[in-house]
Amino acid sequence: MNIEGNTVIVNKSQEETFNFFSDLNNFEKIMPENINKFEVDGDSFIFGLPGMPEIRLVLKEKTPFSNITLGAASSKLPFTLSADISMFEENKSEVSLNFNGDFNPMMAMMIKKPLTKFVETLSENIGKL
Repeated sequence: MNIEGNTVIVNKSQEETFNFFSDLNNFEKIMPENINKFEVDGDSFIFGLPGMPEIRLVLKEKTPFSNITLGAASSKLPFTLSADISMFEENKSEVSLNFNGDFNPMMAMMIKKPLTKFVETLSENIGKL
């Protein structure tokens, strides 16, 4: 299952945006308002939203200034969430989120709508940075 967020413009340079996402503590700033748990532990963080199990994301890959990829810590729900960052103007960058998960059809049907909403909310909040 693949969910692409809207591409948003951030009022930071490509390098500043990459550095922002490199600090996992900053992910709390783009989470939905109704988040009820957020804890960073080294190269991972755990978050909880009402009605969903807590999810731990681990920093999987960083390509300087252009991509940061997080992945699920649990192999029960294998997925990645990547932020692709590109230069828009001198002090502005474009960010697009891409969620990619390998779920059985029944699970995919149940979680597609809340995951799509989650990715859309993250994208909207990135645009407010």
